[in-house]
Amino acid sequence: MPSPLTDPAQLRVDYKRAALDEQAADPDPFRQFARWFDEAVAAAVPEPNAMTLASVDGAGRPAARIVLLKGVDERGLVFYTNYESRKGRELAAGRYAGLLFFWVELERQVRVEGVVERVSGAQSDAYFAMRPRASQLGAWASPQSAAIAGRAWLEAQYAACEARFPGAVPRPPHWGGIRVIPDRFEFWQGRPSRLHDRLEWRRNDEGWTIGRLAP
Repeated sequence: MPSPLTDPAQLRVDYKRAALDEQAADPDPFRQFARWFDEAVAAAVPEPNAMTLASVDGAGRPAARIVLLKGVDERGLVFYTNYESRKGRELAAGRYAGLLFFWVELERQVRVEGVVERVSGAQSDAYFAMRPRASQLGAWASPQSAAIAGRAWLEAQYAACEARFPGAVPRPPHWGGIRVIPDRFEFWQGRPSRLHDRLEWRRNDEGWTIGRLAP
């Protein structure tokens, strides 16, 4: 007999570590994000750059997966992927995406929404050159999101790539960076009694406006 499922309705945590108010928040959401990100790193949150990426296909069917943030500046947030993967196809230029960071140890979430664009080839080349050789070879070996015959097939592809590139590994033409250009940020701080703090930044012609959302 399978083990009985723990009743998820009985699992609950009352959040009480911190608060977030408009007076303490930075008017620039990128600086607010940098502040919280640095605090997550200082708190030794496991993989603080892990984020859920949500996208939608042409039929309106949503998909979500974890990716890793690899760059952020005033233009947006950057991650890298195979452009021919499911997410790569769904995130064609001009499409919308959502990002979610959940730093449970700090009882915090950050949501980011915006349009996407590919980063320059030069920027993708520079990041690819920083990757471990094994990861570089993996980018060539794996036809990401495609159905494959099995693990042995994948390992054979990897071995073939090792033989193909005995020296420096060039960046595959189908692999590179995607930037999410935000027009909305939401910073969420857990509070007792589910009365969480939710502050929203929205971009307008003059910059950013901040408002509070009901929990």
